[in-house]
Amino acid sequence: LEGAELIKYAANAFLATKISFVNEIANLCEKVGCDVHEVARAIGMDRRIGSKFLHPGPGFGGSCFPKDTRALAAIGREFSSPMRIVDAVIEVNEQQRLSMVPKIETLAGGLRDKRIAVLGLAFKPETDDMRDAPSVEVIRGLTHRGATVSAYDPVARQEAQKILPEVEFAEDEYVAAAGADVLVFMTEWNQFRALDMERIRSLMRVPRIADLRNIYEPAEMRNLGFEYVGVGR
Repeated sequence: LEGAELIKYAANAFLATKISFVNEIANLCEKVGCDVHEVARAIGMDRRIGSKFLHPGPGFGGSCFPKDTRALAAIGREFSSPMRIVDAVIEVNEQQRLSMVPKIETLAGGLRDKRIAVLGLAFKPETDDMRDAPSVEVIRGLTHRGATVSAYDPVARQEAQKILPEVEFAEDEYVAAAGADVLVFMTEWNQFRALDMERIRSLMRVPRIADLRNIYEPAEMRNLGFEYVGVGR
């Protein structure tokens, strides 16, 4: 094993650890009534920790973090040096993804025969990369429980259609939201931060938001008449 290879695995595993850690803190915040963003901002001010990668959500994806954490864990097993923290990071990430489906289901009052609009499909904004995207597991969980899913992503539609043939793909955010029982923010594209939310509310069958990237402020959305849930808020 080359040192450079191990450096890459270790660096990505460390960043993935920060993501899984803040997601665990977010889950605790939901139980105790804190806002995870207050906690993340405070600990991120410590230069030994830093603020990057302390953003809660539905878990990490893409071509690097999942692959490199699994590779580092496998190398540890091969050389009888278990990577227990890395194993935990992988497990936390998987559970975080899975927990998004019951979160949406609770908000919707059940998923059977419900229409769920999903905004964002790629694993992160500014890419069409669907590799290990959390959206795939979440959407499959929604449809497995009886929901119909409409979705919009600014650039990932072509890639997503290959993976998610059961999804209705919309031309824009407003078409996706029309008739929906819940609107899910899955990827934090900047254009999603500037939506006409009053128009969105008028288009939806029931105005509910599952903001899995905490794009919007809960109080502002509730004041507009939405039921709102985020991650760690």
